[in-house]
Amino acid sequence: MNAPRRLPRRKLDGVLLLDKSIGVSSNHALQVVRRLFNADKAGHTGTLDPLATGLLPLCFGEATKFSSALLDADKRYVATVKLGITTETADAEGAVINRRPVTADINDVSQAIAFFQGEIEQMPPMYSALKRDGKPLYAYAREGIVVERSSRKIKIYQTKLLEWQGDTFVFEVLCSKGTYIRTLAADIGERLGCGAHLLALRRIGIGYLDIARAYTLDSLEMLDNSSRDALLLPIEVLLNGHDSAMLSLAEAMKMKQGQAIKWAGTEGLKLKVYDEKQKFMGIAQMMPDGLLQPIRLVSGLQFGE
Repeated sequence: MNAPRRLPRRKLDGVLLLDKSIGVSSNHALQVVRRLFNADKAGHTGTLDPLATGLLPLCFGEATKFSSALLDADKRYVATVKLGITTETADAEGAVINRRPVTADINDVSQAIAFFQGEIEQMPPMYSALKRDGKPLYAYAREGIVVERSSRKIKIYQTKLLEWQGDTFVFEVLCSKGTYIRTLAADIGERLGCGAHLLALRRIGIGYLDIARAYTLDSLEMLDNSSRDALLLPIEVLLNGHDSAMLSLAEAMKMKQGQAIKWAGTEGLKLKVYDEKQKFMGIAQMMPDGLLQPIRLVSGLQFGE
């Protein structure tokens, strides 16, 4: 008996906000969703650790051209931290390396969290995917090797204590790209004199995107194809926060051919561009000579079949 023919992959363009569950890698979640949509092309906008839950934007088709737009975006997390215990990895997966009594109260914790607001230097952890000589740091760490690392500047815009239960607290943090919340948790523990490690992490925002609009794998699997397609957001949500340029027919025609057009704007400014029918075309950048130069354009949009 012949196996049933596999349906051809569908050409879809758009963005899905996934609420990733714990224990699932970003790539595995992407492949599951891609199969559900039977999409021919899909990608994510930066990995979320398997132990973390929350917002993972997934891009389909032409949206993958703009996925890097969120790599530099600020992130918002809710973190659960255990005081009094430090681990090798600064999270719950690592072996315990030290235990200390916890004497801090809620005021101490609030002050310690607030201390780390602003621009700070943070040392990347050994158990991270950063590479040294082409090899991720966690590979060295697993061999018991500690390599020299350079601290880097990050920015903590806002912190807020949400819950406090003796030796465990939950806080919300808005931070710049490249911030390791595990390291932040460990640093807060050292500030309190008792050590700490990260128990749980949930990403609730990336740039202008919010977890409130995200869907779990379970909820997606319960929907039919048309209902799933209706959840796709337009490509330009990846570029929220950028100003827009509405082009005339002649201007749009030039830009579609890769040509720059005369435009009033500040040098270096990136703009979302739309044609005369208010259809999203892509992103362009102001050049020194007063020209708006296309830097990435879509080739056509199709939401579902």
